[in-house]
Amino acid sequence: MLSIRYYLYSLSSILLLSIATTGCSDSNKDSSVSQSSQYTSIFGQNVLVFDDSMDLDSIKMRLEALHEQQKYNEFGSERYALLFKPGTYDLDVTVDYYVQALGLGRYPDDVTINGAVQSTSSTSDNKVTTMFWRGAENFKVVPKNGEMIYWAVSQAAPYRKMHVAGDINFDKGSWASGGVLANSVVEGRAGLTTGQQWMTRNSSIGKWEGGNWNRVFVGVEGAPNDTWPAQPTTVIDKTPVVREKPFLTYTESGDYAVFVPELLKETSGPSWINRDEKGELISIADFHIAFPDKDNSTSINQALAGGKHILFTPGIYDLDETLTIKKPNTVILGIGLPTLIPQNGEIAVATHDVPGVKLAGFMVDAGPDLSPSLIQIGTEDSDEDFSANPISLHDIYCRVGGAVVGQAETTVTINSNYVIGDHFWLWRADHGTGTEWMDGQNKHGLVVNGDHVTIYALFNEHFQGYQTLWKGEYGRTYFYQSEIPYSPPSLELWNDNGKPGYASYKVADSVENHNAYGLGIYSFFRGEPTVSNNVRLENAMEVPDNSGIVITHISTFAGLNGGINHSINGMGESTEVGELKLYDGFKGKE
Repeated sequence: MLSIRYYLYSLSSILLLSIATTGCSDSNKDSSVSQSSQYTSIFGQNVLVFDDSMDLDSIKMRLEALHEQQKYNEFGSERYALLFKPGTYDLDVTVDYYVQALGLGRYPDDVTINGAVQSTSSTSDNKVTTMFWRGAENFKVVPKNGEMIYWAVSQAAPYRKMHVAGDINFDKGSWASGGVLANSVVEGRAGLTTGQQWMTRNSSIGKWEGGNWNRVFVGVEGAPNDTWPAQPTTVIDKTPVVREKPFLTYTESGDYAVFVPELLKETSGPSWINRDEKGELISIADFHIAFPDKDNSTSINQALAGGKHILFTPGIYDLDETLTIKKPNTVILGIGLPTLIPQNGEIAVATHDVPGVKLAGFMVDAGPDLSPSLIQIGTEDSDEDFSANPISLHDIYCRVGGAVVGQAETTVTINSNYVIGDHFWLWRADHGTGTEWMDGQNKHGLVVNGDHVTIYALFNEHFQGYQTLWKGEYGRTYFYQSEIPYSPPSLELWNDNGKPGYASYKVADSVENHNAYGLGIYSFFRGEPTVSNNVRLENAMEVPDNSGIVITHISTFAGLNGGINHSINGMGESTEVGELKLYDGFKGKE
Protein backbone atom coordinates (compact mmCIF):
# COMPACT_ATOMS: atom_id res chain seq x y z
CA MET A 1 0.00 0.00 0.00
CA LEU A 2 1.39 3.41 -0.97
CA SER A 3 1.93 5.46 2.17
CA ILE A 4 0.90 9.12 1.82
CA ARG A 5 3.56 10.10 4.32
CA TYR A 6 6.23 8.55 2.09
CA TYR A 7 5.01 10.62 -0.85
CA LEU A 8 5.10 13.81 1.20
CA TYR A 9 8.55 13.28 2.68
CA SER A 10 9.99 12.22 -0.67
CA LEU A 11 8.66 15.40 -2.25
CA SER A 12 10.08 17.54 0.55
CA SER A 13 13.41 15.74 0.31
CA ILE A 14 13.70 16.47 -3.39
CA LEU A 15 13.00 20.16 -2.78
CA LEU A 16 15.44 20.41 0.11
CA LEU A 17 18.27 18.63 -1.65
CA SER A 18 17.84 19.73 -5.25
CA ILE A 19 19.80 22.92 -4.71
CA ALA A 20 22.90 20.85 -4.03
CA THR A 21 22.87 19.26 -7.48
CA THR A 22 21.88 22.23 -9.62
CA GLY A 23 24.44 22.81 -12.34
CA CYS A 24 26.40 19.60 -11.68
CA SER A 25 27.93 17.82 -14.67
CA ASP A 26 26.69 14.27 -15.22
CA SER A 27 29.54 11.82 -14.71
CA ASN A 28 27.69 8.99 -12.92
CA LYS A 29 27.64 5.80 -15.00
CA ASP A 30 24.16 5.03 -13.63
CA SER A 31 22.65 8.47 -14.39
CA SER A 32 20.64 7.09 -17.30
CA VAL A 33 18.46 5.21 -14.83
CA SER A 34 16.97 8.44 -13.48
CA GLN A 35 17.02 11.92 -14.94
CA SER A 36 16.19 13.64 -11.62
CA SER A 37 19.74 13.60 -10.25
CA GLN A 38 23.18 12.49 -11.30
CA TYR A 39 23.43 10.61 -7.99
CA THR A 40 20.45 8.27 -8.43
CA SER A 41 20.67 4.68 -9.60
CA ILE A 42 18.61 1.49 -9.69
CA PHE A 43 18.00 2.05 -5.97
CA GLY A 44 15.91 5.21 -6.40
CA GLN A 45 16.01 8.80 -5.27
CA ASN A 46 16.78 8.23 -1.57
CA VAL A 47 19.98 6.34 -2.34
CA LEU A 48 22.76 8.71 -3.41
CA VAL A 49 25.58 7.05 -5.35
CA PHE A 50 28.96 8.77 -5.70
CA ASP A 51 32.10 8.01 -7.65
CA ASP A 52 35.42 9.82 -7.44
CA SER A 53 35.19 11.24 -10.97
CA MET A 54 32.33 13.51 -9.91
CA ASP A 55 32.81 17.16 -9.04
CA LEU A 56 33.99 17.13 -5.43
CA ASP A 57 32.44 20.48 -4.50
CA SER A 58 29.07 19.28 -5.74
CA ILE A 59 29.30 16.14 -3.61
CA LYS A 60 30.17 18.25 -0.57
CA MET A 61 27.16 20.51 -1.21
CA ARG A 62 24.86 17.50 -1.46
CA LEU A 63 26.20 15.98 1.75
CA GLU A 64 25.94 19.29 3.61
CA ALA A 65 22.32 19.75 2.51
CA LEU A 66 21.50 16.27 3.75
CA HIS A 67 23.27 16.93 7.04
CA GLU A 68 21.25 20.11 7.60
CA GLN A 69 18.04 18.22 6.90
CA GLN A 70 18.71 15.16 9.06
CA LYS A 71 20.83 16.30 11.98
CA TYR A 72 17.90 16.94 14.37
CA ASN A 73 15.45 14.57 12.68
CA GLU A 74 15.16 12.04 15.50
CA PHE A 75 11.63 10.84 14.76
CA GLY A 76 11.35 11.91 11.13
CA SER A 77 10.23 9.65 8.30
CA GLU A 78 13.06 10.43 5.84
CA ARG A 79 15.60 7.69 5.15
CA TYR A 80 18.81 7.81 3.07
CA ALA A 81 21.73 5.64 2.00
CA LEU A 82 25.01 7.12 0.76
CA LEU A 83 26.91 4.73 -1.52
CA PHE A 84 30.53 5.39 -2.49
CA LYS A 85 31.99 3.45 -5.40
CA PRO A 86 35.62 2.31 -5.16
CA GLY A 87 37.99 5.25 -5.32
CA THR A 88 39.46 8.06 -3.22
CA TYR A 89 37.49 11.03 -1.87
CA ASP A 90 38.84 14.11 -0.07
CA LEU A 91 35.90 15.11 2.14
CA ASP A 92 34.10 14.62 5.43
CA VAL A 93 31.05 12.35 5.42
CA THR A 94 28.75 13.26 8.32
CA VAL A 95 26.17 10.59 9.16
CA ASP A 96 22.97 11.73 10.85
CA TYR A 97 19.59 10.28 11.82
CA TYR A 98 18.37 7.59 9.39
CA VAL A 99 21.44 7.89 7.19
CA GLN A 100 23.74 5.00 6.37
CA ALA A 101 27.09 5.54 4.61
CA LEU A 102 28.35 2.50 2.70
CA GLY A 103 31.57 1.91 0.81
CA LEU A 104 30.91 -0.31 -2.20
CA GLY A 105 34.31 -1.97 -2.35
CA ARG A 106 34.90 -5.62 -1.75
CA TYR A 107 37.19 -4.58 1.11
CA PRO A 108 37.35 -1.37 3.18
CA ASP A 109 40.57 -0.11 1.57
CA ASP A 110 38.82 -0.01 -1.83
CA VAL A 111 37.02 3.18 -0.80
CA THR A 112 39.31 5.71 0.88
CA ILE A 113 38.00 8.86 2.55
CA ASN A 114 40.72 11.41 3.22
CA GLY A 115 38.94 13.26 5.99
CA ALA A 116 36.29 11.71 8.21
CA VAL A 117 33.34 9.35 8.25
CA GLN A 118 31.79 10.78 11.35
CA SER A 119 28.83 11.28 13.62
CA THR A 120 29.24 14.50 15.52
CA SER A 121 27.16 15.68 18.45
CA SER A 122 24.73 17.66 16.35
CA THR A 123 21.61 17.46 18.48
CA SER A 124 20.37 20.87 19.58
CA ASP A 125 21.49 20.27 23.19
CA ASN A 126 24.63 18.26 22.33
CA LYS A 127 23.00 15.17 23.81
CA VAL A 128 24.84 12.14 22.50
CA THR A 129 22.57 9.80 24.50
CA THR A 130 19.96 10.21 21.75
CA MET A 131 22.27 9.89 18.75
CA PHE A 132 20.55 6.79 17.34
CA TRP A 133 19.72 5.12 14.00
CA ARG A 134 22.67 5.62 11.69
CA GLY A 135 25.60 3.59 10.46
CA ALA A 136 28.87 3.48 8.54
CA GLU A 137 30.37 0.46 6.81
CA ASN A 138 33.24 -0.56 4.60
CA PHE A 139 35.53 2.50 4.34
CA LYS A 140 39.16 3.31 4.91
CA VAL A 141 39.34 6.67 6.69
CA VAL A 142 42.55 8.70 6.70
CA PRO A 143 42.16 11.62 9.13
CA LYS A 144 43.41 15.01 7.98
CA ASN A 145 46.56 16.13 9.76
CA GLY A 146 46.23 13.30 12.26
CA GLU A 147 43.00 14.72 13.72
CA MET A 148 40.69 12.65 15.91
CA ILE A 149 37.70 11.04 14.20
CA TYR A 150 34.47 11.29 16.19
CA TRP A 151 31.74 8.68 15.92
CA ALA A 152 29.60 10.14 18.71
CA VAL A 153 26.65 7.78 19.04
CA SER A 154 24.48 5.70 21.28
CA GLN A 155 22.28 2.74 20.29
CA ALA A 156 21.60 1.48 16.74
CA ALA A 157 24.65 3.18 15.24
CA PRO A 158 27.34 0.63 14.34
CA TYR A 159 30.77 1.41 12.92
CA ARG A 160 31.30 -1.79 10.97
CA LYS A 161 33.99 -3.13 8.65
CA MET A 162 35.99 0.10 8.90
CA HIS A 163 39.71 0.85 8.63
CA VAL A 164 40.66 3.99 10.55
CA ALA A 165 44.24 5.04 9.82
CA GLY A 166 44.42 7.07 13.01
CA ASP A 167 42.43 7.67 16.20
CA ILE A 168 38.69 7.55 16.93
CA ASN A 169 36.50 8.54 19.86
CA PHE A 170 32.97 7.22 20.32
CA ASP A 171 31.50 10.26 22.07
CA LYS A 172 32.01 14.01 21.99
CA GLY A 173 31.27 16.47 24.73
CA SER A 174 28.29 14.79 26.40
CA TRP A 175 27.16 11.48 27.86
CA ALA A 176 26.81 8.72 25.28
CA SER A 177 25.05 5.38 25.64
CA GLY A 178 26.38 3.17 22.85
CA GLY A 179 27.52 1.31 20.85
CA VAL A 180 29.28 -1.18 18.54
CA LEU A 181 32.58 -1.42 16.66
CA ALA A 182 32.72 -4.64 14.64
CA ASN A 183 35.03 -6.28 12.11
CA SER A 184 37.26 -3.19 11.97
CA VAL A 185 40.81 -1.90 12.23
CA VAL A 186 41.77 1.20 14.20
CA GLU A 187 45.49 1.80 13.76
CA GLY A 188 45.71 4.27 16.63
CA ARG A 189 43.71 4.92 19.75
CA ALA A 190 40.03 3.96 20.10
CA GLY A 191 37.91 4.75 23.11
CA LEU A 192 35.50 6.81 25.15
CA THR A 193 35.53 9.81 27.42
CA THR A 194 31.98 10.04 28.79
CA GLY A 195 30.51 6.95 27.09
CA GLN A 196 28.64 4.62 29.39
CA GLN A 197 29.23 1.32 27.57
CA TRP A 198 30.69 -0.12 24.38
CA MET A 199 30.99 -3.46 22.58
CA THR A 200 33.95 -4.25 20.29
CA ARG A 201 34.03 -7.51 18.33
CA ASN A 202 36.49 -9.08 15.88
CA SER A 203 38.61 -6.00 15.48
CA SER A 204 42.20 -4.85 15.73
CA ILE A 205 42.98 -1.68 17.66
CA GLY A 206 46.17 0.12 18.54
CA LYS A 207 45.02 0.72 22.09
CA TRP A 208 41.82 1.37 24.01
CA GLU A 209 41.21 4.23 26.44
CA GLY A 210 38.29 5.21 28.62
CA GLY A 211 34.74 4.11 29.36
CA ASN A 212 32.54 4.11 32.41
CA TRP A 213 29.95 1.44 33.19
CA ASN A 214 30.53 -1.56 30.92
CA ARG A 215 32.81 -2.41 28.02
CA VAL A 216 33.20 -5.79 26.36
CA PHE A 217 35.81 -7.04 23.87
CA VAL A 218 35.29 -10.31 21.99
CA GLY A 219 37.94 -11.52 19.56
CA VAL A 220 39.78 -8.16 19.61
CA GLU A 221 43.49 -7.82 18.93
CA GLY A 222 44.87 -5.04 21.09
CA ALA A 223 42.06 -5.25 23.66
CA PRO A 224 42.85 -3.90 27.12
CA ASN A 225 43.36 -6.20 30.07
CA ASP A 226 40.35 -7.71 31.77
CA THR A 227 40.57 -5.71 35.00
CA TRP A 228 37.22 -6.51 36.59
CA PRO A 229 36.29 -5.39 39.22
CA ALA A 230 38.85 -2.58 39.29
CA GLN A 231 37.42 -1.48 35.94
CA PRO A 232 34.21 -2.69 34.24
CA THR A 233 36.03 -4.47 31.40
CA THR A 234 35.29 -7.94 30.05
CA VAL A 235 37.62 -9.59 27.51
CA ILE A 236 36.99 -12.83 25.60
CA ASP A 237 39.89 -13.82 23.38
CA LYS A 238 37.98 -15.66 20.64
CA THR A 239 34.60 -15.19 19.03
CA PRO A 240 33.08 -18.67 19.18
CA VAL A 241 30.88 -18.47 16.07
CA VAL A 242 29.86 -15.61 13.79
CA ARG A 243 28.83 -14.76 10.27
CA GLU A 244 29.68 -11.19 9.37
CA LYS A 245 26.94 -8.99 7.97
CA PRO A 246 26.07 -9.27 4.24
CA PHE A 247 26.88 -6.09 2.31
CA LEU A 248 26.26 -4.38 -1.01
CA THR A 249 29.24 -4.10 -3.35
CA TYR A 250 30.05 -2.78 -6.83
CA THR A 251 31.93 -5.27 -8.97
CA GLU A 252 34.74 -4.67 -11.43
CA SER A 253 32.33 -5.46 -14.26
CA GLY A 254 30.20 -2.47 -13.27
CA ASP A 255 27.35 -4.37 -11.62
CA TYR A 256 25.93 -4.36 -8.10
CA ALA A 257 26.00 -7.51 -6.00
CA VAL A 258 25.59 -8.60 -2.38
CA PHE A 259 28.42 -10.46 -0.65
CA VAL A 260 27.48 -12.92 2.11
CA PRO A 261 30.47 -13.86 4.28
CA GLU A 262 30.89 -17.48 5.32
CA LEU A 263 30.40 -18.82 8.82
CA LEU A 264 33.47 -18.45 11.05
CA LYS A 265 34.41 -20.16 14.32
CA GLU A 266 36.96 -19.38 17.03
CA THR A 267 38.24 -16.16 15.46
CA SER A 268 39.93 -12.94 16.49
CA GLY A 269 40.54 -9.83 14.44
CA PRO A 270 38.73 -8.72 11.26
CA SER A 271 37.55 -11.22 8.66
CA TRP A 272 38.91 -9.17 5.74
CA ILE A 273 42.39 -8.23 6.88
CA ASN A 274 44.22 -10.42 4.35
CA ARG A 275 41.80 -9.63 1.52
CA ASP A 276 40.81 -13.28 1.32
CA GLU A 277 37.38 -13.24 2.93
CA LYS A 278 35.38 -16.29 1.89
CA GLY A 279 31.70 -16.22 1.06
CA GLU A 280 29.08 -16.02 -1.66
CA LEU A 281 28.65 -13.18 -4.16
CA ILE A 282 24.98 -12.86 -5.16
CA SER A 283 24.06 -10.84 -8.25
CA ILE A 284 21.67 -7.95 -7.73
CA ALA A 285 19.55 -9.60 -10.44
CA ASP A 286 18.68 -12.27 -7.86
CA PHE A 287 17.16 -9.61 -5.58
CA HIS A 288 13.77 -8.00 -5.65
CA ILE A 289 14.59 -4.34 -5.04
CA ALA A 290 11.74 -3.00 -2.89
CA PHE A 291 10.54 0.61 -2.87
CA PRO A 292 8.05 2.03 -0.36
CA ASP A 293 6.06 3.85 -3.06
CA LYS A 294 5.76 0.75 -5.26
CA ASP A 295 5.80 -2.33 -3.05
CA ASN A 296 3.49 -3.80 -0.47
CA SER A 297 3.21 -7.07 1.45
CA THR A 298 1.73 -8.86 -1.55
CA SER A 299 4.45 -7.90 -4.02
CA ILE A 300 7.25 -8.69 -1.57
CA ASN A 301 5.76 -12.05 -0.62
CA GLN A 302 5.32 -12.89 -4.30
CA ALA A 303 9.01 -12.14 -4.86
CA LEU A 304 9.96 -14.35 -1.91
CA ALA A 305 7.74 -17.15 -3.20
CA GLY A 306 9.48 -16.81 -6.57
CA GLY A 307 12.86 -17.45 -4.97
CA LYS A 308 14.11 -13.87 -4.86
CA HIS A 309 16.16 -12.28 -2.14
CA ILE A 310 14.91 -8.85 -0.97
CA LEU A 311 16.79 -5.54 -0.85
CA PHE A 312 14.79 -2.81 0.90
CA THR A 313 15.60 0.71 -0.24
CA PRO A 314 15.16 3.57 2.27
CA GLY A 315 11.65 4.46 3.35
CA ILE A 316 8.69 3.36 5.44
CA TYR A 317 6.75 0.23 4.51
CA ASP A 318 3.25 -0.32 5.94
CA LEU A 319 2.61 -4.08 5.90
CA ASP A 320 -0.88 -5.57 6.01
CA GLU A 321 0.47 -9.14 5.80
CA THR A 322 3.44 -10.91 7.35
CA LEU A 323 6.50 -11.15 5.12
CA THR A 324 7.10 -14.90 5.23
CA ILE A 325 10.46 -16.50 4.40
CA LYS A 326 10.27 -20.18 3.49
CA LYS A 327 13.34 -20.72 1.31
CA PRO A 328 16.71 -21.63 2.86
CA ASN A 329 19.56 -19.11 2.48
CA THR A 330 17.26 -16.18 1.68
CA VAL A 331 18.88 -12.76 2.23
CA ILE A 332 16.83 -9.79 3.39
CA LEU A 333 19.06 -6.69 3.33
CA GLY A 334 18.08 -3.11 4.07
CA ILE A 335 20.09 -0.04 3.12
CA GLY A 336 19.38 3.39 4.60
CA LEU A 337 17.47 2.00 7.61
CA PRO A 338 14.19 1.04 5.88
CA THR A 339 11.39 0.75 8.42
CA LEU A 340 8.62 -1.85 8.39
CA ILE A 341 5.34 -1.21 10.26
CA PRO A 342 2.92 -4.14 10.60
CA GLN A 343 -0.77 -3.29 10.47
CA ASN A 344 -3.74 -5.27 11.82
CA GLY A 345 -1.72 -6.91 14.60
CA GLU A 346 0.45 -8.91 12.17
CA ILE A 347 4.02 -10.10 12.63
CA ALA A 348 6.18 -8.02 10.31
CA VAL A 349 8.74 -10.69 9.31
CA ALA A 350 8.59 -14.41 9.99
CA THR A 351 10.81 -17.26 8.84
CA HIS A 352 10.05 -20.93 8.61
CA ASP A 353 12.48 -23.27 10.32
CA VAL A 354 14.94 -23.30 7.43
CA PRO A 355 18.75 -22.89 7.41
CA GLY A 356 20.93 -20.02 6.29
CA VAL A 357 18.45 -17.14 6.27
CA LYS A 358 20.11 -13.74 6.75
CA LEU A 359 18.21 -10.66 7.95
CA ALA A 360 20.21 -7.44 8.04
CA GLY A 361 19.97 -3.69 8.25
CA PHE A 362 16.33 -2.80 8.83
CA MET A 363 13.99 -1.49 11.52
CA VAL A 364 10.53 -2.60 12.61
CA ASP A 365 8.14 -0.21 14.34
CA ALA A 366 5.18 -1.67 16.22
CA GLY A 367 1.86 -0.83 14.58
CA PRO A 368 -1.40 0.36 16.17
CA ASP A 369 -2.79 -3.15 16.86
CA LEU A 370 -1.12 -5.62 19.18
CA SER A 371 1.34 -7.89 17.37
CA PRO A 372 2.41 -11.11 19.11
CA SER A 373 5.94 -10.38 17.86
CA LEU A 374 7.50 -8.00 15.35
CA ILE A 375 10.05 -10.54 14.09
CA GLN A 376 9.68 -14.30 14.51
CA ILE A 377 12.51 -16.69 13.67
CA GLY A 378 11.26 -20.23 13.11
CA THR A 379 7.94 -21.78 13.99
CA GLU A 380 6.91 -22.84 17.48
CA ASP A 381 7.77 -26.48 16.74
CA SER A 382 11.25 -25.69 15.38
CA ASP A 383 13.75 -28.39 16.27
CA GLU A 384 16.32 -28.67 13.46
CA ASP A 385 20.11 -28.67 13.81
CA PHE A 386 21.38 -25.68 11.81
CA SER A 387 24.87 -25.61 13.32
CA ALA A 388 26.53 -25.86 9.88
CA ASN A 389 24.40 -23.11 8.34
CA PRO A 390 22.63 -21.03 10.99
CA ILE A 391 20.11 -18.26 10.57
CA SER A 392 21.78 -14.91 11.34
CA LEU A 393 20.43 -11.43 12.11
CA HIS A 394 22.56 -8.29 11.81
CA ASP A 395 21.85 -4.68 12.86
CA ILE A 396 18.18 -5.32 13.63
CA TYR A 397 16.29 -2.55 15.43
CA CYS A 398 12.75 -2.72 16.83
CA ARG A 399 10.75 0.11 18.37
CA VAL A 400 7.52 0.29 20.30
CA GLY A 401 6.50 3.95 20.35
CA GLY A 402 8.79 6.91 19.76
CA ALA A 403 7.92 7.70 16.16
CA VAL A 404 4.42 6.16 16.04
CA VAL A 405 2.07 4.74 18.65
CA GLY A 406 2.33 0.96 18.65
CA GLN A 407 2.16 -2.20 20.70
CA ALA A 408 3.72 -5.62 20.58
CA GLU A 409 3.78 -8.50 23.04
CA THR A 410 7.44 -9.14 22.07
CA THR A 411 9.68 -7.52 19.48
CA VAL A 412 11.91 -10.49 18.54
CA THR A 413 11.02 -14.16 19.11
CA ILE A 414 13.64 -16.80 18.27
CA ASN A 415 12.33 -20.36 17.96
CA SER A 416 14.97 -21.91 15.69
CA ASN A 417 18.18 -23.48 16.96
CA TYR A 418 21.73 -22.16 16.43
CA VAL A 419 20.59 -18.63 15.50
CA ILE A 420 23.27 -15.90 15.59
CA GLY A 421 22.33 -12.36 16.60
CA ASP A 422 24.83 -9.69 15.59
CA HIS A 423 23.70 -6.42 17.18
CA PHE A 424 20.09 -5.73 18.23
CA TRP A 425 18.47 -2.63 19.68
CA LEU A 426 15.03 -3.50 21.00
CA TRP A 427 13.40 -0.39 22.44
CA ARG A 428 10.16 0.48 24.12
CA ALA A 429 10.40 4.23 23.70
CA ASP A 430 11.22 6.33 26.74
CA HIS A 431 10.51 9.57 24.83
CA GLY A 432 8.62 10.60 21.75
CA THR A 433 5.05 9.49 21.11
CA GLY A 434 3.24 6.51 22.61
CA THR A 435 5.38 6.25 25.72
CA GLU A 436 2.78 6.28 28.50
CA TRP A 437 2.47 3.09 30.53
CA MET A 438 -1.11 2.47 29.36
CA ASP A 439 -0.53 3.31 25.68
CA GLY A 440 -0.24 -0.39 24.80
CA GLN A 441 1.02 -3.80 25.81
CA ASN A 442 4.79 -4.12 25.53
CA LYS A 443 5.90 -7.12 27.55
CA HIS A 444 9.30 -8.31 26.29
CA GLY A 445 12.04 -7.15 23.98
CA LEU A 446 13.43 -10.64 23.28
CA VAL A 447 12.15 -14.16 23.86
CA VAL A 448 14.49 -17.05 22.98
CA ASN A 449 12.95 -20.52 22.74
CA GLY A 450 15.57 -22.11 20.48
CA ASP A 451 18.69 -23.92 21.64
CA HIS A 452 22.31 -22.91 20.98
CA VAL A 453 21.41 -19.28 20.23
CA THR A 454 24.33 -16.83 20.39
CA ILE A 455 23.84 -13.05 20.52
CA TYR A 456 26.50 -10.33 20.40
CA ALA A 457 25.67 -6.74 21.41
CA LEU A 458 22.15 -7.06 22.79
CA PHE A 459 20.62 -3.70 23.67
CA ASN A 460 17.13 -4.20 25.15
CA GLU A 461 15.26 -1.53 27.09
CA HIS A 462 12.15 -0.28 28.89
CA PHE A 463 9.67 -3.12 28.31
CA GLN A 464 7.04 -3.76 30.96
CA GLY A 465 7.99 -7.36 31.83
CA TYR A 466 11.30 -9.17 31.46
CA GLN A 467 13.38 -7.35 28.88
CA THR A 468 14.98 -10.67 27.90
CA LEU A 469 13.32 -14.03 28.55
CA TRP A 470 15.54 -16.98 27.63
CA LYS A 471 13.96 -20.44 27.56
CA GLY A 472 16.31 -22.32 25.21
CA GLU A 473 19.30 -24.41 26.21
CA TYR A 474 22.98 -23.50 25.63
CA GLY A 475 22.28 -19.83 25.01
CA ARG A 476 25.11 -17.28 24.99
CA THR A 477 25.09 -13.50 25.24
CA TYR A 478 28.19 -11.36 24.79
CA PHE A 479 27.50 -7.81 26.00
CA TYR A 480 24.11 -6.75 27.30
CA GLN A 481 22.84 -3.21 27.86
CA SER A 482 19.46 -2.63 29.43
CA GLU A 483 17.57 0.14 31.13
CA ILE A 484 14.45 -1.10 32.85
CA PRO A 485 11.28 0.99 32.39
CA TYR A 486 11.46 4.58 33.58
CA SER A 487 7.95 5.14 34.89
CA PRO A 488 6.15 2.11 36.31
CA PRO A 489 3.04 3.58 37.93
CA SER A 490 3.48 1.57 41.14
CA LEU A 491 4.84 -1.67 42.50
CA GLU A 492 1.24 -2.87 42.69
CA LEU A 493 1.19 -2.76 38.87
CA TRP A 494 4.85 -3.66 38.30
CA ASN A 495 5.83 -6.74 40.25
CA ASP A 496 6.73 -10.33 39.51
CA ASN A 497 4.66 -12.50 41.85
CA GLY A 498 5.21 -9.99 44.61
CA LYS A 499 8.88 -9.24 43.93
CA PRO A 500 9.52 -5.56 43.07
CA GLY A 501 9.69 -5.21 39.29
CA TYR A 502 10.78 -7.75 36.69
CA ALA A 503 14.39 -8.85 36.26
CA SER A 504 15.84 -7.40 33.08
CA TYR A 505 17.51 -10.68 32.05
CA LYS A 506 15.54 -13.80 33.00
CA VAL A 507 16.70 -17.33 32.28
CA ALA A 508 13.78 -19.71 32.71
CA ASP A 509 13.85 -22.09 35.67
CA SER A 510 13.87 -25.15 33.39
CA VAL A 511 17.15 -24.18 31.65
CA GLU A 512 20.21 -26.28 32.51
CA ASN A 513 22.91 -24.46 30.48
CA HIS A 514 23.43 -20.76 29.77
CA ASN A 515 26.36 -18.32 29.55
CA ALA A 516 26.37 -14.54 29.54
CA TYR A 517 29.30 -12.10 29.63
CA GLY A 518 29.50 -8.39 30.38
CA LEU A 519 26.00 -7.28 31.37
CA GLY A 520 25.03 -3.71 32.26
CA ILE A 521 21.58 -3.18 33.80
CA TYR A 522 20.43 0.25 34.93
CA SER A 523 17.47 1.95 36.63
CA PHE A 524 16.35 5.56 36.08
CA PHE A 525 12.96 5.72 37.74
CA ARG A 526 11.01 8.86 36.90
CA GLY A 527 7.65 10.42 37.62
CA GLU A 528 5.97 11.67 40.74
CA PRO A 529 8.48 11.50 43.63
CA THR A 530 5.93 9.78 45.88
CA VAL A 531 5.88 6.93 43.35
CA SER A 532 9.34 6.85 41.82
CA ASN A 533 11.22 7.07 45.12
CA ASN A 534 9.49 3.90 46.22
CA VAL A 535 9.82 1.91 42.97
CA ARG A 536 12.73 -0.50 43.03
CA LEU A 537 13.92 -3.55 41.15
CA GLU A 538 14.53 -6.67 43.21
CA ASN A 539 16.97 -8.46 40.88
CA ALA A 540 18.76 -7.17 37.79
CA MET A 541 19.07 -10.82 36.65
CA GLU A 542 17.40 -14.08 37.59
CA VAL A 543 18.76 -17.50 36.59
CA PRO A 544 18.27 -21.07 37.80
CA ASP A 545 20.82 -22.53 40.20
CA ASN A 546 22.05 -25.25 37.84
CA SER A 547 25.65 -26.24 37.23
CA GLY A 548 25.61 -25.24 33.56
CA ILE A 549 24.63 -21.64 34.31
CA VAL A 550 27.62 -19.26 34.24
CA ILE A 551 27.21 -15.48 34.30
CA THR A 552 30.37 -13.38 34.06
CA HIS A 553 30.43 -9.71 35.14
CA ILE A 554 27.29 -7.75 36.00
CA SER A 555 27.33 -3.96 36.37
CA THR A 556 24.38 -2.07 37.82
CA PHE A 557 23.75 1.65 38.07
CA ALA A 558 20.89 3.59 39.63
CA GLY A 559 19.95 7.13 38.67
CA LEU A 560 17.32 9.68 39.67
CA ASN A 561 15.14 7.69 42.12
CA GLY A 562 14.69 4.25 43.65
CA GLY A 563 17.36 1.65 42.98
CA ILE A 564 18.19 -2.02 42.47
CA ASN A 565 18.18 -4.38 45.44
CA HIS A 566 20.40 -7.16 44.05
CA SER A 567 22.51 -8.03 41.02
CA ILE A 568 21.30 -11.62 40.61
CA ASN A 569 19.11 -14.07 42.50
CA GLY A 570 19.09 -12.04 45.71
CA MET A 571 22.89 -11.73 45.68
CA GLY A 572 24.99 -8.61 45.42
CA GLU A 573 24.59 -5.48 47.49
CA SER A 574 21.96 -2.90 46.62
CA THR A 575 22.63 -0.16 44.08
CA GLU A 576 21.42 3.25 45.27
CA VAL A 577 21.01 6.51 43.37
CA GLY A 578 24.30 7.61 41.85
CA GLU A 579 26.05 4.31 42.51
CA LEU A 580 27.73 1.91 40.07
CA LYS A 581 28.13 -1.59 41.46
CA LEU A 582 30.22 -4.34 39.87
CA TYR A 583 29.43 -7.96 40.64
CA ASP A 584 31.73 -10.78 39.56
CA GLY A 585 28.95 -13.07 38.40
CA PHE A 586 27.27 -16.35 39.17
CA LYS A 587 28.06 -20.06 38.86
CA GLY A 588 25.28 -22.58 39.49
CA LYS A 589 25.63 -25.45 41.90
CA GLU A 590 27.34 -28.62 40.74
